This record gives sequence, C-alpha cells and structure tokens, in this order.
Amino acid sequence: MANVVVVGAQWGDEGKGKIVDWLSEQADIVARFQGGHNAGHTLVIDGKTYKLALLPSGVLRPSKLGVIGNGVVFDPQAFLDEVGRLRAQGVHVGPDNLRIAENVTLILPLHRELDSLRENASKANAIGTTQRGIGPAYEDKVGRRAIRLMDLADPDALPHKIDRLLAHHNALRRGFGLPEFDGAEIQKGLMALAPELLPYAEAVWRLLDQKRREGKRILFEGAQGALLDVDHGTYPYVTSSNTVAAQAATGTGMGPGAVGYVLGICKAYTTRVGAGPFPTELDNEVGRKIGERGREFGTNTGRPRRCGWFDAVLVRQTVRTCGIHGLALTKLDILDGFDTIEVCVGYMLDGKEIDYLPAGEGAQARIVPVYETIEGWKEPTANARSWADLPAQAVKYVRRVEELVGCPIALLSTSPEREDTILVQNPFEA
Repeated sequence: MANVVVVGAQWGDEGKGKIVDWLSEQADIVARFQGGHNAGHTLVIDGKTYKLALLPSGVLRPSKLGVIGNGVVFDPQAFLDEVGRLRAQGVHVGPDNLRIAENVTLILPLHRELDSLRENASKANAIGTTQRGIGPAYEDKVGRRAIRLMDLADPDALPHKIDRLLAHHNALRRGFGLPEFDGAEIQKGLMALAPELLPYAEAVWRLLDQKRREGKRILFEGAQGALLDVDHGTYPYVTSSNTVAAQAATGTGMGPGAVGYVLGICKAYTTRVGAGPFPTELDNEVGRKIGERGREFGTNTGRPRRCGWFDAVLVRQTVRTCGIHGLALTKLDILDGFDTIEVCVGYMLDGKEIDYLPAGEGAQARIVPVYETIEGWKEPTANARSWADLPAQAVKYVRRVEELVGCPIALLSTSPEREDTILVQNPFEA
C-alpha cells in the first residue's frame, strides 16, 4: 500500500493536521480531496505555530508537492490570504509546489452571504455552519451552475455561466428582500483574481496518475470527520461533502485502487463543534476541564468545542464506513490526572441496547450512552515518544480502545509537537 488516506474518525478537530504533517515526511505528494477553508489545521513545528485551512498540510515541508483536488470547494480570496500569511512566516508557496484542480468549484462572495443569511434566519434550526459559503458552493456544483477555476481562462464564455448562476441566486435574493447581484461586477472581480490563480491550475487527475505510475507516494488529506459526512454522518448536522475515505478517489480523480492504507484519526476523548447529537457530551465541570486542558476552540472560528468521553460505538462505526486499517490516537495527555475515565461501549435506545448510531435524527437525540469505567493514571504522558515513556494504566487504556473499536492503534500523539509521536505501525509500509 504505497499511498495513505487520512480521515477524521469523529466529528473533526481530531488532530489530522499534525498527523498529516508527520506522515508527509515520507510522502512525495499531499492532496486535499474534499471540504473547503472551514477545515482548521494547527501545526506546531519547532515551537512555531502554523494555521492552515485550505492548503494541504504538506506545504510546510520543502520539496513536497501539494495538491487541491476537484472534491474541494475553493475560495480564491481565502486562498490568497492564507498563502500571504504563510509567506510572512517564511513558508514558500507557489505554482512549483502547489497545484489546484482546474475543475475545482469556486466559492464566491455570494455563497458566503447566502450561508450567513440562512444560518441567521432561524436560530432555532441552525445547523452550526462556519458561514464560509461551503454549503451553497456545493449546492451550485450539484445544481450544475457553479463557476470553476478553468472558467477564468475563458472570459468570453464567463458571462453566460454567471447568468446561469444568478438566475438561481437572484431569485433567492428577492426572497430575502435584498437587491440582486450584478453579473458584470462578479466577472470583474473574478478577472482581477485570474492572473494570480490560473498559474496553479492543473488537470490533477492526470498529474496524480502520472506520479503514481512513477512510484511516488501520495498522502490524501481529508477535512472534517466521518461523522460529518453528508451521507454517513449525523444528518442534517453535517458538512456538505462526503468526508469518508472513499472520497479520496472521487475528490482527486483517481481510481479506488490507488487509495491504499486508510488511517483514521481520533482523540482519546470526543469533541464536536456546532449543533447536533453528541451522546457522551459532558455539560459539567469534567467537560469544561477537558476543554480547557485540550484548548478546545476552533482553529478558524474560535468557537468552543463541546467535549465528552471517548465514544467507542461511533469510532467503531466509522472504522467500518471508512475501511480504516489503523488509528492515530491523539491528545492522550489531556486525560492525565483523572482518577477514572469513562468510555462509551454501547447505547440504550427506547429501553433496548444497540451497538451502532441510528440514522434517524429523532433516534439519535434519544440515545443514552452505556459506560465502562477505566482506572486513570497520575503520571504524565505529555511528550512521550515511546511505549516505555507511558504509564502502565495509559497503555491499558489504549489497548482497551483498540479492543472496543476493532482496529489497531498505528500512531499515538502525546502533544501538538511534530516529534511527540509514538509509531506502532507505519501506514506507508503496512
């Protein structure tokens, strides 16, 4: 399995950025395959913090090629702002080390505005989106009216495409009682961005196929988590794309046989941002303690994350829906010092015990977790780099997690630092 896919095995924010960065040392190419700039990845390298949203985590490593695949929705201004921030930190980003799928869907200002209008129209039924235009852009993609990166290279055909887009959006604007968009202004804005964006454009499917045939190693990087998948997540409290591992193929234009090893990332506890079901949520002092120690605030949004105990039922389910071969367990150090730790091993639903998360929104809301109590540990796990550095009870906790989810732990992360990682099984050599 020469290639590796990294996916979140919970609701996102599992620490994918650090793991992808750590693995990227062995990869030649790092490819993003879904999501947009709503994905916040924080990387700490030699004490310096980098925050990524749209760019593949591999851009921080010299000589690696970064790729943004067709499954991503791409905000041109957010991209240019992020590139500018990284350059200010001394990181080189240019067409020589980053390629963007020519058929990627663009997020326009009208998408961001519509996202905000919808989310704020009914607070009671808010999904909890980041209001960055992700959902509306995916809607336009599926509705076959999106503007794509390649369209900027054909300004003569662009007015027709913009008219088709605005036939939908201006009807919505009228419904909100707002003035309509001017197509000429939209084209003017896009043409101003075109010289900065088009040098990055590439037939990514062809590029990746060529690199694979040359024997290059590809690391596929997902955003969000499998429980936010539009099909397999806690619908409707999900993102607008498929976040499971199979999307790595579709979102880059490669066949499923090119995917290889699937590495799932999960925290040693559980967090979630925004609304939606959360069976093991701790709305108490313990939950607040986990949140404070884990610095559980969104990288991009700053929103506090809801915190709870590890849910083995959910992770076991995502192991299956993603075809996960091994897990990377992150933030084990946040559990240091607890006398006891609870792990969810099953659910009660209407008086019956079940071992999976039902698809229905109502059923998900009625779930009651069944817990197993595990003895905690007092010695620190922070900065551990080998099994020998871990307290015996922490090792027992990790082994019990493996048993409950039915999947081996391949990597263990004990701090945000790149090197504080315990390797059990190298995904590139599995």
